[in-house]
Amino acid sequence: MDALSIIGWIVLGGLAGWVASMIVGTNGRQGLLGNIVAGIIGAFVGGFIVNFFGGAGVTGFNVWSFLVALLGAVVVLFIWRAITGGRKAA
Repeated sequence: MDALSIIGWIVLGGLAGWVASMIVGTNGRQGLLGNIVAGIIGAFVGGFIVNFFGGAGVTGFNVWSFLVALLGAVVVLFIWRAITGGRKAA
């Protein structure tokens, strides 16, 4: 994996995390790094969920992979919000 691929995956993760944070309502307190982390972890979680139901998970840098990462990021953020009680950052 070259540096451009890594940057591409960070961008894809950041976008998925950002959109997921807007869906869940955590965008104002999450920040750029939080969006990227949520999107990258979300890609793994989304891939696991989609594979569990018989579909193809993250397949490359494409729209399907973005949707899988978005699904996982939404799940991750809902779980995170449930664990932290939805409290706002100081």
